[in-house]
Amino acid sequence: MKELQYLNKYFIKYKYRFLLGIAITIAAQIFKLFIPKFFGDSLRALDNNSISKELAYSILVDNFIYTLGAALIGGFLTFLMRQTLIVMSRHIEFDLKNEIYSHYQALSQKFYKQNRTGDLMNRISEDVSKVRMYVGPSVMYSVNTLIIFIVVIIQMALISPKLTLYSLLPLPLLSYGVFKISSKIHEKSGLFQQNLSTLSSFVQEMFSGIRVVKAYAIEDQKTKEFTALTKDSNEKAMSLAKTNSLFGPLMILLIGLSNLVVIYVGGMMYINGTIPDIGVIAQFILYINMLTWPVASLGWVSSLVQEAEASQKRINEFLKTQPDIYNSVAEHTNIDGEICFENVSFTYEDTNIQALENISFTVKSGQTLAILGKTGSGKSTILSLISRLYDVSSGTVYVDNKPIQKVNLDDLRNNIGVVPQDAFLFSDSIKNNIKFGKENATDEEVIEVAKKAYVHHNIENFTNKYDTILGERGITLSGGQKQRVSIARALIKDAPILLLDDCLSAVDTETEEAILNNLMDFCKNKTTILVSHRVSSAKNADIIIILEDGKIIQQGSHNQLINTEGYYKELYNKQLSEKEIV
Repeated sequence: MKELQYLNKYFIKYKYRFLLGIAITIAAQIFKLFIPKFFGDSLRALDNNSISKELAYSILVDNFIYTLGAALIGGFLTFLMRQTLIVMSRHIEFDLKNEIYSHYQALSQKFYKQNRTGDLMNRISEDVSKVRMYVGPSVMYSVNTLIIFIVVIIQMALISPKLTLYSLLPLPLLSYGVFKISSKIHEKSGLFQQNLSTLSSFVQEMFSGIRVVKAYAIEDQKTKEFTALTKDSNEKAMSLAKTNSLFGPLMILLIGLSNLVVIYVGGMMYINGTIPDIGVIAQFILYINMLTWPVASLGWVSSLVQEAEASQKRINEFLKTQPDIYNSVAEHTNIDGEICFENVSFTYEDTNIQALENISFTVKSGQTLAILGKTGSGKSTILSLISRLYDVSSGTVYVDNKPIQKVNLDDLRNNIGVVPQDAFLFSDSIKNNIKFGKENATDEEVIEVAKKAYVHHNIENFTNKYDTILGERGITLSGGQKQRVSIARALIKDAPILLLDDCLSAVDTETEEAILNNLMDFCKNKTTILVSHRVSSAKNADIIIILEDGKIIQQGSHNQLINTEGYYKELYNKQLSEKEIV
């Protein structure tokens, strides 16, 4: 159970609730313990010929009332026990899910490249649910079983040590059986949870990419793949269920053996006069049957513990993963917006592809930098390094003359407005998607930035206007509309640094020109870095750099570059001839 030791901090956090639950459990078992005694006393009264029928009847009625009272009080205390310990498990589930979610958000871009979304979702949902069964029902029934064993066996030993010893003989067999079956459950539960993660990832990707699936008419192929995964999942689930099903019969068999031992050995002791009356045998049978559910639950609890151990191990794998990018500066950092790359090189660890090699440039606060180049030349990588989604392999990125690692990470990202290449919108209203950049923005501010992004007129044509609910990943909108809503979201943040990653690729030249004119006015005092494939987007920038294979091959203003032979002039003439430049 070493993986489950991670949860001890939560038991400490809720120690008062936990200790109260244990106290209530002890009280509940003590009251239940009176029931066999009252039952045995009743049988003794009925079997005792030395007392009158009236006295025997009175004793019987009194014991009936006492038994009913003890059962009611014990039942009520058991209800309180569940309310205490099960509610505690829900609090721990809540805390654990939030801890995992917060840790997910802190992890670096590299982590998300290496792990699938379905697996992340499965660990925060299915695996946490398995763990909750350990901190709730498992702990509750374990405590309950331990206490009932102690109080019942002590009471049995006080009545007849010899009969107690004989009645408990099957327990070593039970312990061995539980150990062997639990080991198998631990192994099979881990395999089942891994398969469930694979299945979740497949389904998540299928529904996210449903457009592609339908466009290529590969529904039948994907159905076959899904069927194969579910068949494998079913086989693992059935294997786990078969192992779990061994517990019940094993418990019933051993409890039945204990009852037979009590009847036989107790009967012989009664005949021999070792025990005074038949009521002792009746008490022992009730005591043994009081152990039936705790002993039966022992198997179920052991199964829960093994499943939780396997799930917590999977959770711990991610919780122990340390982010490559973390905030090492506690003090707040003021951001003006000057950015400098000094001999920066960067290689992606997962692919070993060198995206940038010895890059140097400076963008002063309020200036605009345009980056052009062929696909794969490293343009987007520069923006990722400015947002510190990655750290450089060599060289230094400076923000306001400070190495970027010495800038408060939260302040850095809070002062950057980003429009990614692949515009991502949430399944929410258009208004809330824009307000994602500024949570407390007014409706007037939302409309203003939508106009600047040249998307207001499109939104006004929708039935619910700004309250239109978008499909997953913004599927309700066209590619150009998604880009423009994404631009509005970045503009409303009003950050001193604005990063635009080829964000006009899905709009026509007329719309592009309108947006660029609006941006020129909006970005006068902002450091703007624009990635594009079009000269029309870059021509008004203060500085233009051309990348090829991660290296800067040209750098200068528009006028300087069109008068210099090279990539920029060729691209300008080509796009001019295609009438893309106004």
